[in-house]
Amino acid sequence: MSESKQQVYTLVVEVGRKDGDGLPPKSTGAALMCYASGVDEAEAVRETVAILKQADLAPLDVSGYGTLDERLENGDEIDDEERALMQRALDENSVIIAQMTPFFDDPKGGPKP
Repeated sequence: MSESKQQVYTLVVEVGRKDGDGLPPKSTGAALMCYASGVDEAEAVRETVAILKQADLAPLDVSGYGTLDERLENGDEIDDEERALMQRALDENSVIIAQMTPFFDDPKGGPKP
């Protein structure tokens, strides 16, 4: 029986608010761009959601953007830093949160530019 090959998937997870989540005080939630390893996208999503829940976050929705090869085929430009984070997720069989963008209902409630 051949071993399944781990791949890294790019996921964007929308999270809501929860006590102790560490998000900015007036935010209503956030979008997290993650790189997650898995034998398929479903496993990557399950692992990511489980880890975010352990971190006291409240995952609401997950959008998958595919593997590195799939993203390149779709014309995405992927810089060296992003590739390095993807490789780290693969090497460590982990989930890497690459970016967090908080949401604010009232634009005046957000951080000043």
